[in-house]
Amino acid sequence: MKLGKVEFCHFLQLIALFLCFSGMSQAELSRSGSKPYFQSGRSRTKRSWVWNQFFVLEEYMGSDPLYVGKLHSDVDKGDGSIKYILSGEGASSIFIIDENTGDIHATKRLDREEQAYYTLRAQALDRLTNKPVEPESEFVIKIQDINDNEPKFLDGPYTAGVPEMSPVGTSVVQVTATDADDPTYGNSARVVYSILQGQPYFSVEPKTGVIKTALPNMDREAKDQYLLVIQAKDMVGQNGGLSGTTSVTVTLTDVNDNPPRFPRRSYQYNVPESLPVASVVARIKAADADIGANAEMDYKIVDGDGLGIFKIAVDKDTQEGIITIQKDLDFEAKTSYTLRIEAANKDADPRFLSLGPFSDTTTVKIIVEDVDEPPVFSAPLYPMEVSEATQVGNIIGTVAAHDPDSSNSPVRYSIDRNTDLERYFNIDANSGVITTAKSLDRETNAVHNITVLAMESQNPSQVGRGYVAITILDINDNAPEFAMDYETTVCENAQPGQVIQKVSAVDKDEPSNGHQFYFSLTTDATNNHNFSLKDNKDNTASILTRRNGFRRQEQSVYYLPIFIVDSGSPSLSSTNTLTIRVCDCDADGVAQTCNAEAYVLPAGLSTGALIAILACVLTLLVLILLIVTMRRRKKEPLIFDEERDIRENIVRYDDEGGGEEDTEAFDMAALRNLNVVRDTKTRRDVTPEIQFLSRPTFKSIPDNVIFREFIWERLKEADVDPCAPPYDSLQTYAFEGNGSVAESLSSLDSVSSNSDQNYDYLSDWGPRFKRLADMYGTGQESLYS
Repeated sequence: MKLGKVEFCHFLQLIALFLCFSGMSQAELSRSGSKPYFQSGRSRTKRSWVWNQFFVLEEYMGSDPLYVGKLHSDVDKGDGSIKYILSGEGASSIFIIDENTGDIHATKRLDREEQAYYTLRAQALDRLTNKPVEPESEFVIKIQDINDNEPKFLDGPYTAGVPEMSPVGTSVVQVTATDADDPTYGNSARVVYSILQGQPYFSVEPKTGVIKTALPNMDREAKDQYLLVIQAKDMVGQNGGLSGTTSVTVTLTDVNDNPPRFPRRSYQYNVPESLPVASVVARIKAADADIGANAEMDYKIVDGDGLGIFKIAVDKDTQEGIITIQKDLDFEAKTSYTLRIEAANKDADPRFLSLGPFSDTTTVKIIVEDVDEPPVFSAPLYPMEVSEATQVGNIIGTVAAHDPDSSNSPVRYSIDRNTDLERYFNIDANSGVITTAKSLDRETNAVHNITVLAMESQNPSQVGRGYVAITILDINDNAPEFAMDYETTVCENAQPGQVIQKVSAVDKDEPSNGHQFYFSLTTDATNNHNFSLKDNKDNTASILTRRNGFRRQEQSVYYLPIFIVDSGSPSLSSTNTLTIRVCDCDADGVAQTCNAEAYVLPAGLSTGALIAILACVLTLLVLILLIVTMRRRKKEPLIFDEERDIRENIVRYDDEGGGEEDTEAFDMAALRNLNVVRDTKTRRDVTPEIQFLSRPTFKSIPDNVIFREFIWERLKEADVDPCAPPYDSLQTYAFEGNGSVAESLSSLDSVSSNSDQNYDYLSDWGPRFKRLADMYGTGQESLYS
C-alpha cells in the first residue's frame, strides 16, 4: 500500500517512539563488581542489580494503566518468596508495583510540562521475614515529551511606532513566542514566525520575529495606523505543528514633510478707527498637514504700508497668526492698509527640502471705518500758574479741543466738578478760557488738578477729556509763629546769663529764597529784669536769665512776649508768648517740682495730717448718710400703707365712662356746688384701688373764702392726725369752687334752656361754623331729623 508523505512521516515517528520505549523499559539485572552487601546471619553476598532510567510518554489517554517497566532481582527464584515495594514521588498515587512480579504501571495521565521526572526508590524484601534481601536503590522515571503545547506570545498584543517615510527594512518591533514543550527533544519547541495580515507594508523575520517595513514612502497623512497579525508555529513550521497568533498595531509617527499653506491668497478685514491699541484686528492661519512640533510656525509682516501700525504674533495653542494694532487708527488720515504676511515652519527637516519651500505668503487688507469720535484736546496736559493773591474772575489760561471727524462739529467746554468740588474755577463754554471763581489759598491747596470736558454740540454723548494742573504761586500772607508749644522752666538757683530755652519759628509760606526770621522782645518786655532774648541769626533765638534768686512762693509763672518778623515782602510779624515756670531743681539743673501750692499750706500741718483730716470728714459723712437712710426706711410703712392713706388721692380707673350722660361713674355735683354734703361714695361699676377717708361736710359760705377754708380744714386734719408724714407734701384737689354768676358755659344744657339768644348769624361765618349754626340756629328740627 502506497503511503502519502504525511502518513509516512507519522509512521516513522511512531516506529521511533516504540523502539525507544521497548529498549528502555526493562531493568537489566546482572552481576556487578560493586561492594558486597552483608546481611545478618547470612554469608556475604554481592549487590545483584544495576538500574537504568525508565521512560514513559506523557498524555496517555488509555483506559488501562500504562506499563512503565519491570523490577527483578537475581535473588528472586520465582517461588514467591520475594516481594517488591516502591516509595518516593508519586508512589502508590501515580505509580504502582506488582509486589510479586515487580511490574510498574502509571495509573494517571502524566504531563511533562507539569513535572518532567519522578524520583522513586525500589527494594526487594523477604516475604516471610519482611527484611530486605537487597539494598534500597533509587531510580528516575522521565516523562517523554510530545508536541501538545502551541507557541504563545506572552507580551502580546503589541503596539509600536515607526516614522513615516522610513526606508524599506526599517525595524519596527520584535515579537517573541514561547513553547512549553521540551526544547531538547525533537522540534516540538522550535518556532518560526510568519505574517498573516499587514502585507505588503510590513514583513517579519521567520527566526527572530523582527518586524520591518516592506514599502517605502509610507505617508502618515494618507494612513497613520496599521494592524498586523503575526503567527508563530512549532515543528519548524512543518505540517502538523501547533501555532499561535498575536496582533501588532503599528502607528506611523509624524515627520516634518509638509510645508505650511494659506487656504486663501488674500484676506480683507474692516475695523473701526476707535479700536484701542493692542486690540485684535484679525486671526489668520496657514494649514499644515503635520502635527505637534512639526506643525509649529512663525508669522511675520514682510511688506506693506502698515509695518509700524500693525504687528503679528503666533498663538502657540492654535498656531494662528494674530494681527493687533500698535498705534491709534485715524480714518481722516488713512482709510486702508495692505500687509503681506509670511508663515514658515520653525524647524524644517533637511531630508524633505526638495519637496519645496517650507513657507507661504498671503495678502491682508485692512479697511478703516469712520466712527463719530469725541473731541480731542490739543495737549494731553495743560500746566498753568496763578498767584494766590489773584482776584476772582481773573483769567488763568485756555484749553482747546476740536472734533476730529470730517463734520468738525463745534465744541463746548465744562469742568468736571468731581475734580473741583469747591468750585474754585470756571470755564467759558465756548472759548475754553479758565478763570478763578473763588479766592485761592496756596497753604490750603498748592496744586489743583482738574478735568475739562469737551463735548460736541451736535452729539453731546461724545465727550473728550483734558487735564489741567493749576499751580498756586505763593505770596507772603502768613505771619511766623512758634514752631511748637514750648514748656520752659527756670530753676530757682539759676544764674544770670543762663540759657533756659531755645525757640524757633515756622511760616506756612514758602518764599523762593527760603525763610529768614528775626526775633526780639516786645517793647513792653524789653526792660524787664528777669529775662532777655538773643537772636542767633539762624532762625532761632535763645532765652537767657538776667538775675538769680527766682522763688516760687513769690511768682511761679512768667509770661515773656516775643516778637517774630519774617523776610517776606511785605514782611509779616506776630507776637508769641513764652510761658516760663519756676521750678525746684537738683544739682544738675533738672527740674524736680514746679508746683507753688506746697508753700501755701497751713503752718504746722504736713501733707499726711491733711490726708488724715480728710479721711475723718469722709467717715463722718458716711455715718450721717447711713443714719438718715435707716430712719427713712422706718417711716416707709406710714407713707406707703395701702390700707390707709391720710392724703387726698387721685384714683385712676382707666375707664372713659359712658359720656356726659354717665352719672354712675362720678358725682359731678360735688365739684360744682360746695353746699352738697361730701359723703364718701363708692363707684358702682368699678371697685377702686384705694378707699378714701370720710371728710366733714361744708356749709355754703362766700366764694372768696371758700378755698381758704378748704385748705385750712385740710391743714387742721393733718396737724391732729398722728399718722401724717413729718414732712411737707404737695396735695392736689379736684375742687372748682361754688361756681359763678354766669353759671355753666357748657353746651350740655343749651338745648334745653329757654334762652332767646339768636344764633342764626353763625350761618354767615362760613362753612367752619355751619355745624354750630345747625345746632343753635332756629332750624333746630334739623338737629333731630
